Amino acid sequence: MKTNLLTVLVPVYNEEECLHSLYDRLQKMMVRLPCEVELLFVNDGSTDRSLELVRFLQQRDTRISCVDLSRNFGKERALSAGIDYAQGDALVIIDADLQDPPELIPRMLEEIENGYDDVYACRSSRQGETWFKRWTSKVYYRWLHHLSDIPVQVDTGDFRMFSAKALRALRRLKESERNMKGLFSYIGMRKKAVYYDRDPRVAGATKWSFWKLFDLAIKGLTSFSVLPLRFVSFLGGIVSVAAFVFLLVVVCKAVFYGDPVAGYPSLMAVQLFLGGSILLALGVIGEYLGIVYNETKRRPVYYVNEYAPMQTAEDKDKGNM
Repeated sequence: MKTNLLTVLVPVYNEEECLHSLYDRLQKMMVRLPCEVELLFVNDGSTDRSLELVRFLQQRDTRISCVDLSRNFGKERALSAGIDYAQGDALVIIDADLQDPPELIPRMLEEIENGYDDVYACRSSRQGETWFKRWTSKVYYRWLHHLSDIPVQVDTGDFRMFSAKALRALRRLKESERNMKGLFSYIGMRKKAVYYDRDPRVAGATKWSFWKLFDLAIKGLTSFSVLPLRFVSFLGGIVSVAAFVFLLVVVCKAVFYGDPVAGYPSLMAVQLFLGGSILLALGVIGEYLGIVYNETKRRPVYYVNEYAPMQTAEDKDKGNM
């Protein structure tokens, strides 16, 4: 399928140090593409000069569009806004920090035109990150892949390209609790992996703290799997059987052998174990209940302050008249 317009979606949150380098590399990459390009920047409530720089670049380059969100909604919702506002026949997502190479985009576009709907970039290595982050990411994605109700690609982030068919499917997903990596897998369709080595950030520091990553991991697991609920049910069944067996042992020893029933230590051990199991079950149920609560409010996923689209050929003609 021939792509006439490719949208390059860049979510931006306090990335003023990276934007000029990103734009320079995107410019060099775009001359290799056989189609027109829209550079769509989604400003996710940046507090630095990111929005100002995007507007400055837009004055120089008519291919740039800008969606300015009303506040910081988070990367997952910023991606949703970009998917909704993209004008292209195909769309590729890339972060502003240049850890993902723009030079891979032409190859991804070739796979889209070969008939694939979701071409995802799979990381062979991850430079510039701590061993702890690499290890936790590796473990999490493999756990999510095995526990989720849908197949989730491992060692894969948001750097991926979608066909027009996949874009239409993604725009139909309107839940409030959004884990985009799970949603990308949920729509299915024909997928293709391309492999690359991830680079360190070109400048600045990551905006993902440990707790933000932990929250994203919990949402990903609870949004696409009910296994945590089944686990606490299974745990409750084991505790009940163990308690019944223990009761039989205590009664038999007291009746047939006259052994005294152990007092305070055994009682405290049982109570603490049961109390911990109950709190664990309540915590898991609470996570799912929180998702249901947020979904029932049916709030919009994001709000837009301003949308400045790219200049089309008709706009250029009008400007020259």
